[in-house]
Amino acid sequence: MASDSKLPDLTGLTDSWNRRHLLDLESLSADEIRTLLDVAQELKNATEGCRRKLSLLSGKTCANLFFENSTRTRNSFSLAAKRLGADTVEFGSSGSSTAKGETFADTAKTIEAMGVDWVVTRHSTPGTPNLLARELTCCVINAGDGPHEHPTQGLLDLLTIRQHRGSIEGLTVALVGDIAHSRTARSNIWGLKKLGAHVIICGPPTLVSPRWQELGFEVAHHLDEILPRCDVLNLLRIQFERQNARPFPSVHEYAALYAMNAKRMRLASKDILIMAPGPINRGVEITPEVADGPHSVILEQVTNGIAVRMSALYLLSLADDRYRSQMSVGV
Repeated sequence: MASDSKLPDLTGLTDSWNRRHLLDLESLSADEIRTLLDVAQELKNATEGCRRKLSLLSGKTCANLFFENSTRTRNSFSLAAKRLGADTVEFGSSGSSTAKGETFADTAKTIEAMGVDWVVTRHSTPGTPNLLARELTCCVINAGDGPHEHPTQGLLDLLTIRQHRGSIEGLTVALVGDIAHSRTARSNIWGLKKLGAHVIICGPPTLVSPRWQELGFEVAHHLDEILPRCDVLNLLRIQFERQNARPFPSVHEYAALYAMNAKRMRLASKDILIMAPGPINRGVEITPEVADGPHSVILEQVTNGIAVRMSALYLLSLADDRYRSQMSVGV
């Protein structure tokens, strides 16, 4: 892999960023989200589509602490760190000292003591990254905490939409499927709203609470009725592993009512974007001809995942360097 010959000029893009942790999108301002997206785009361009290596974070180390299974997110963070010249440490709960009775916080502190600069964590318990942000002195990034949030997934979805539409403001974006158990849905919902999109939350009544209307979102239970109005459709996986009871009679019935297929594509606008956070269940949320069709940007989302994670690592590192510099002079 070729090393960098010219670093990207990020002058002016990073000056206002002060956060040392990325825990959610709900607490971020619209300007902060735009900064993350702008830097992600610049880094994607500078690395020739997230393929070339830069030395922006040389000498730093990223620790991935994953207590849930992950393929895309974990590998994406590792590649993002390496693309910027950082080292990585991989940690999984299987065979770790947590199985011997060590607390999650103590495990994280042990990893931090090895000299890491970021801890990227995924855990089934909501709020776990917030706990680590209080307990650790290094930067913390939420890679998914139960059904709460998955901020970098929300950001990569926003980046993909912006690349195709230029702006998110004024678009109608529908999130379809298992809203009740989806951390991806929550991060998308907050990010889209802050950037000015009209958000429709669609799915079976057992998976879509009417309480979302109280927060200013449109709730729908019939996909065919909203399809003609949508600029973007984000199809969420049915998360059977998080459900205590089956929220609909059968997978076949769900697919009949909510799967995006060739027939429904004829109801949609001609330039609709079809998205899915993955892993996709072909024939349940989406049929193969749609997943692999010209409107699908699913693989672009994967590439953009590396870009936004490079952006998060870089921006948090800058803020952390400023913070430590101020602390060293007693500011």
